Amino acid sequence: MRGWCQDETAKQSHEVGLEVCFPRESHGTHSSKTLKGGRLVHVTSRETKEVMALQKLRKEETLAMRKRLIGQSCRLFYSDDPVKIVRARGQYLFDENHQRYLDCISNVHHVGHCHPSITKAAAAQMDLLNTNSRFLHDNIVLYADRLAATLPEKLCVFYFVNSGSEANDLALRLARQHTQHEDVIVLDHAYHGHLMSLIDISPYKFRKLAGQKEWVHVAPLPDTYRGIYRESHPNPGQAYADSVKDIIEEVHKKGRKICAFFAESLPSVGGQIILPQGYSAQVAEYVHSAGGVYVADEVQTGFGRVGSHFWAFQLQGEGFCPDIVTLGKPMGNGHPLACVATTVEIAGAFTANGVEYFNTFGGNPVSCAIGLAVLDVIEEEDLRGNAARVGAHLKDLLTKLQKRHQIIGDVRGVGLFVGVELVKDRGQRTPATETAALVVKRLKEEDRICVSTDGPWESVLKFKPPMCFSMEDAELVVQCIDRILKDVEANDLKPEKEEI
Repeated sequence: MRGWCQDETAKQSHEVGLEVCFPRESHGTHSSKTLKGGRLVHVTSRETKEVMALQKLRKEETLAMRKRLIGQSCRLFYSDDPVKIVRARGQYLFDENHQRYLDCISNVHHVGHCHPSITKAAAAQMDLLNTNSRFLHDNIVLYADRLAATLPEKLCVFYFVNSGSEANDLALRLARQHTQHEDVIVLDHAYHGHLMSLIDISPYKFRKLAGQKEWVHVAPLPDTYRGIYRESHPNPGQAYADSVKDIIEEVHKKGRKICAFFAESLPSVGGQIILPQGYSAQVAEYVHSAGGVYVADEVQTGFGRVGSHFWAFQLQGEGFCPDIVTLGKPMGNGHPLACVATTVEIAGAFTANGVEYFNTFGGNPVSCAIGLAVLDVIEEEDLRGNAARVGAHLKDLLTKLQKRHQIIGDVRGVGLFVGVELVKDRGQRTPATETAALVVKRLKEEDRICVSTDGPWESVLKFKPPMCFSMEDAELVVQCIDRILKDVEANDLKPEKEEI
């Protein structure tokens, strides 16, 4: 697949000219072509002036103002030496000095940064109309119809919101209204959003804050690499599901009732975890028997990232369908757009409470125009196919790398959702937190590749790049990781902090 930003330059040096991968149409502006860094780039005078006009502050000034004006809990990537990004195209980011960075982080910019089809759709609709979603308009119903076509038949009622956190909060409200129960089961290390209701069901957050509420129950993360049931277990999916059954029984002994089981289809903050087969269907059976519903959080993993399917929950087989699905991050390719999909029955219970639900911006004409354009690009550019092919290639290269470096304990993933777990020793599987941080730091400083870590010990290198990520990009990343790990091993390099 050769997409809009996939040209012959993928293997070229990161040193590039001022512009790269702009759409060929100049819309009436002067356009010129220049050769920079061994490649042909398209430059328009308007685009060059716009980029230059935005660079009003030196990096040091921007950083100083941010420290003074922005809450310090809002942390930057690479906080010791932040990258000031002023422009992006496809899978590439550009700093104020026009240096190019390969982006392996931005799953939000699903079809590629600043995709021309998305920006064109947004601008066209914004020029025509953007208004409160309580006015009748075509876009919201056309978009809902397109989404319904990608989901199981029973998930046919939609509520549009502006963020994954809003979607998950609304899903919790829907579940409680439908079941008239309160208690929620979540996975260990889970993160579902920043609203208070979601902090309460996110062990990743509440353990650092006020602690666990009595109506929240934490099930073991189904991690077959370092969890309680590992890859050698004959049926880890059933074993982990039975641990949820045990929790339900304990809840009932206390006289409480289950409202919902709430889980990411592929736990991300937990460390790029692939749920064992059979797990979700069995959990859903136990939860339904207890009068609860199954909520699948697809905020990180939806819209074809796994390649083989449009939604990550579909990896669990045709026999499994959640009762509520939440969608977010990639939905608007960087534009704030999210959604809850559910059944007629659950939506009916929510309506029956007599309280109107409205969301001023959720599902507005511009947001829905962007959402429709994202679906078009996924289909027209075969991005699901690209995710499957490039993801398989990346995973294969990393698996080969694992054979050469003892520090790589596990390689896991599907499509363009991949994790590499670093360990101090393979026997004990001790997390190599500091080495993972060192790899991320050196990739940024030496290779201008943006990667981050996840997992309970921040020992997992995670890859969730834009879906236009190429074979050449995958090869470059793995070559650079290989070089860094060889250097670490040869020189016995150790981070400053030895303790986790």
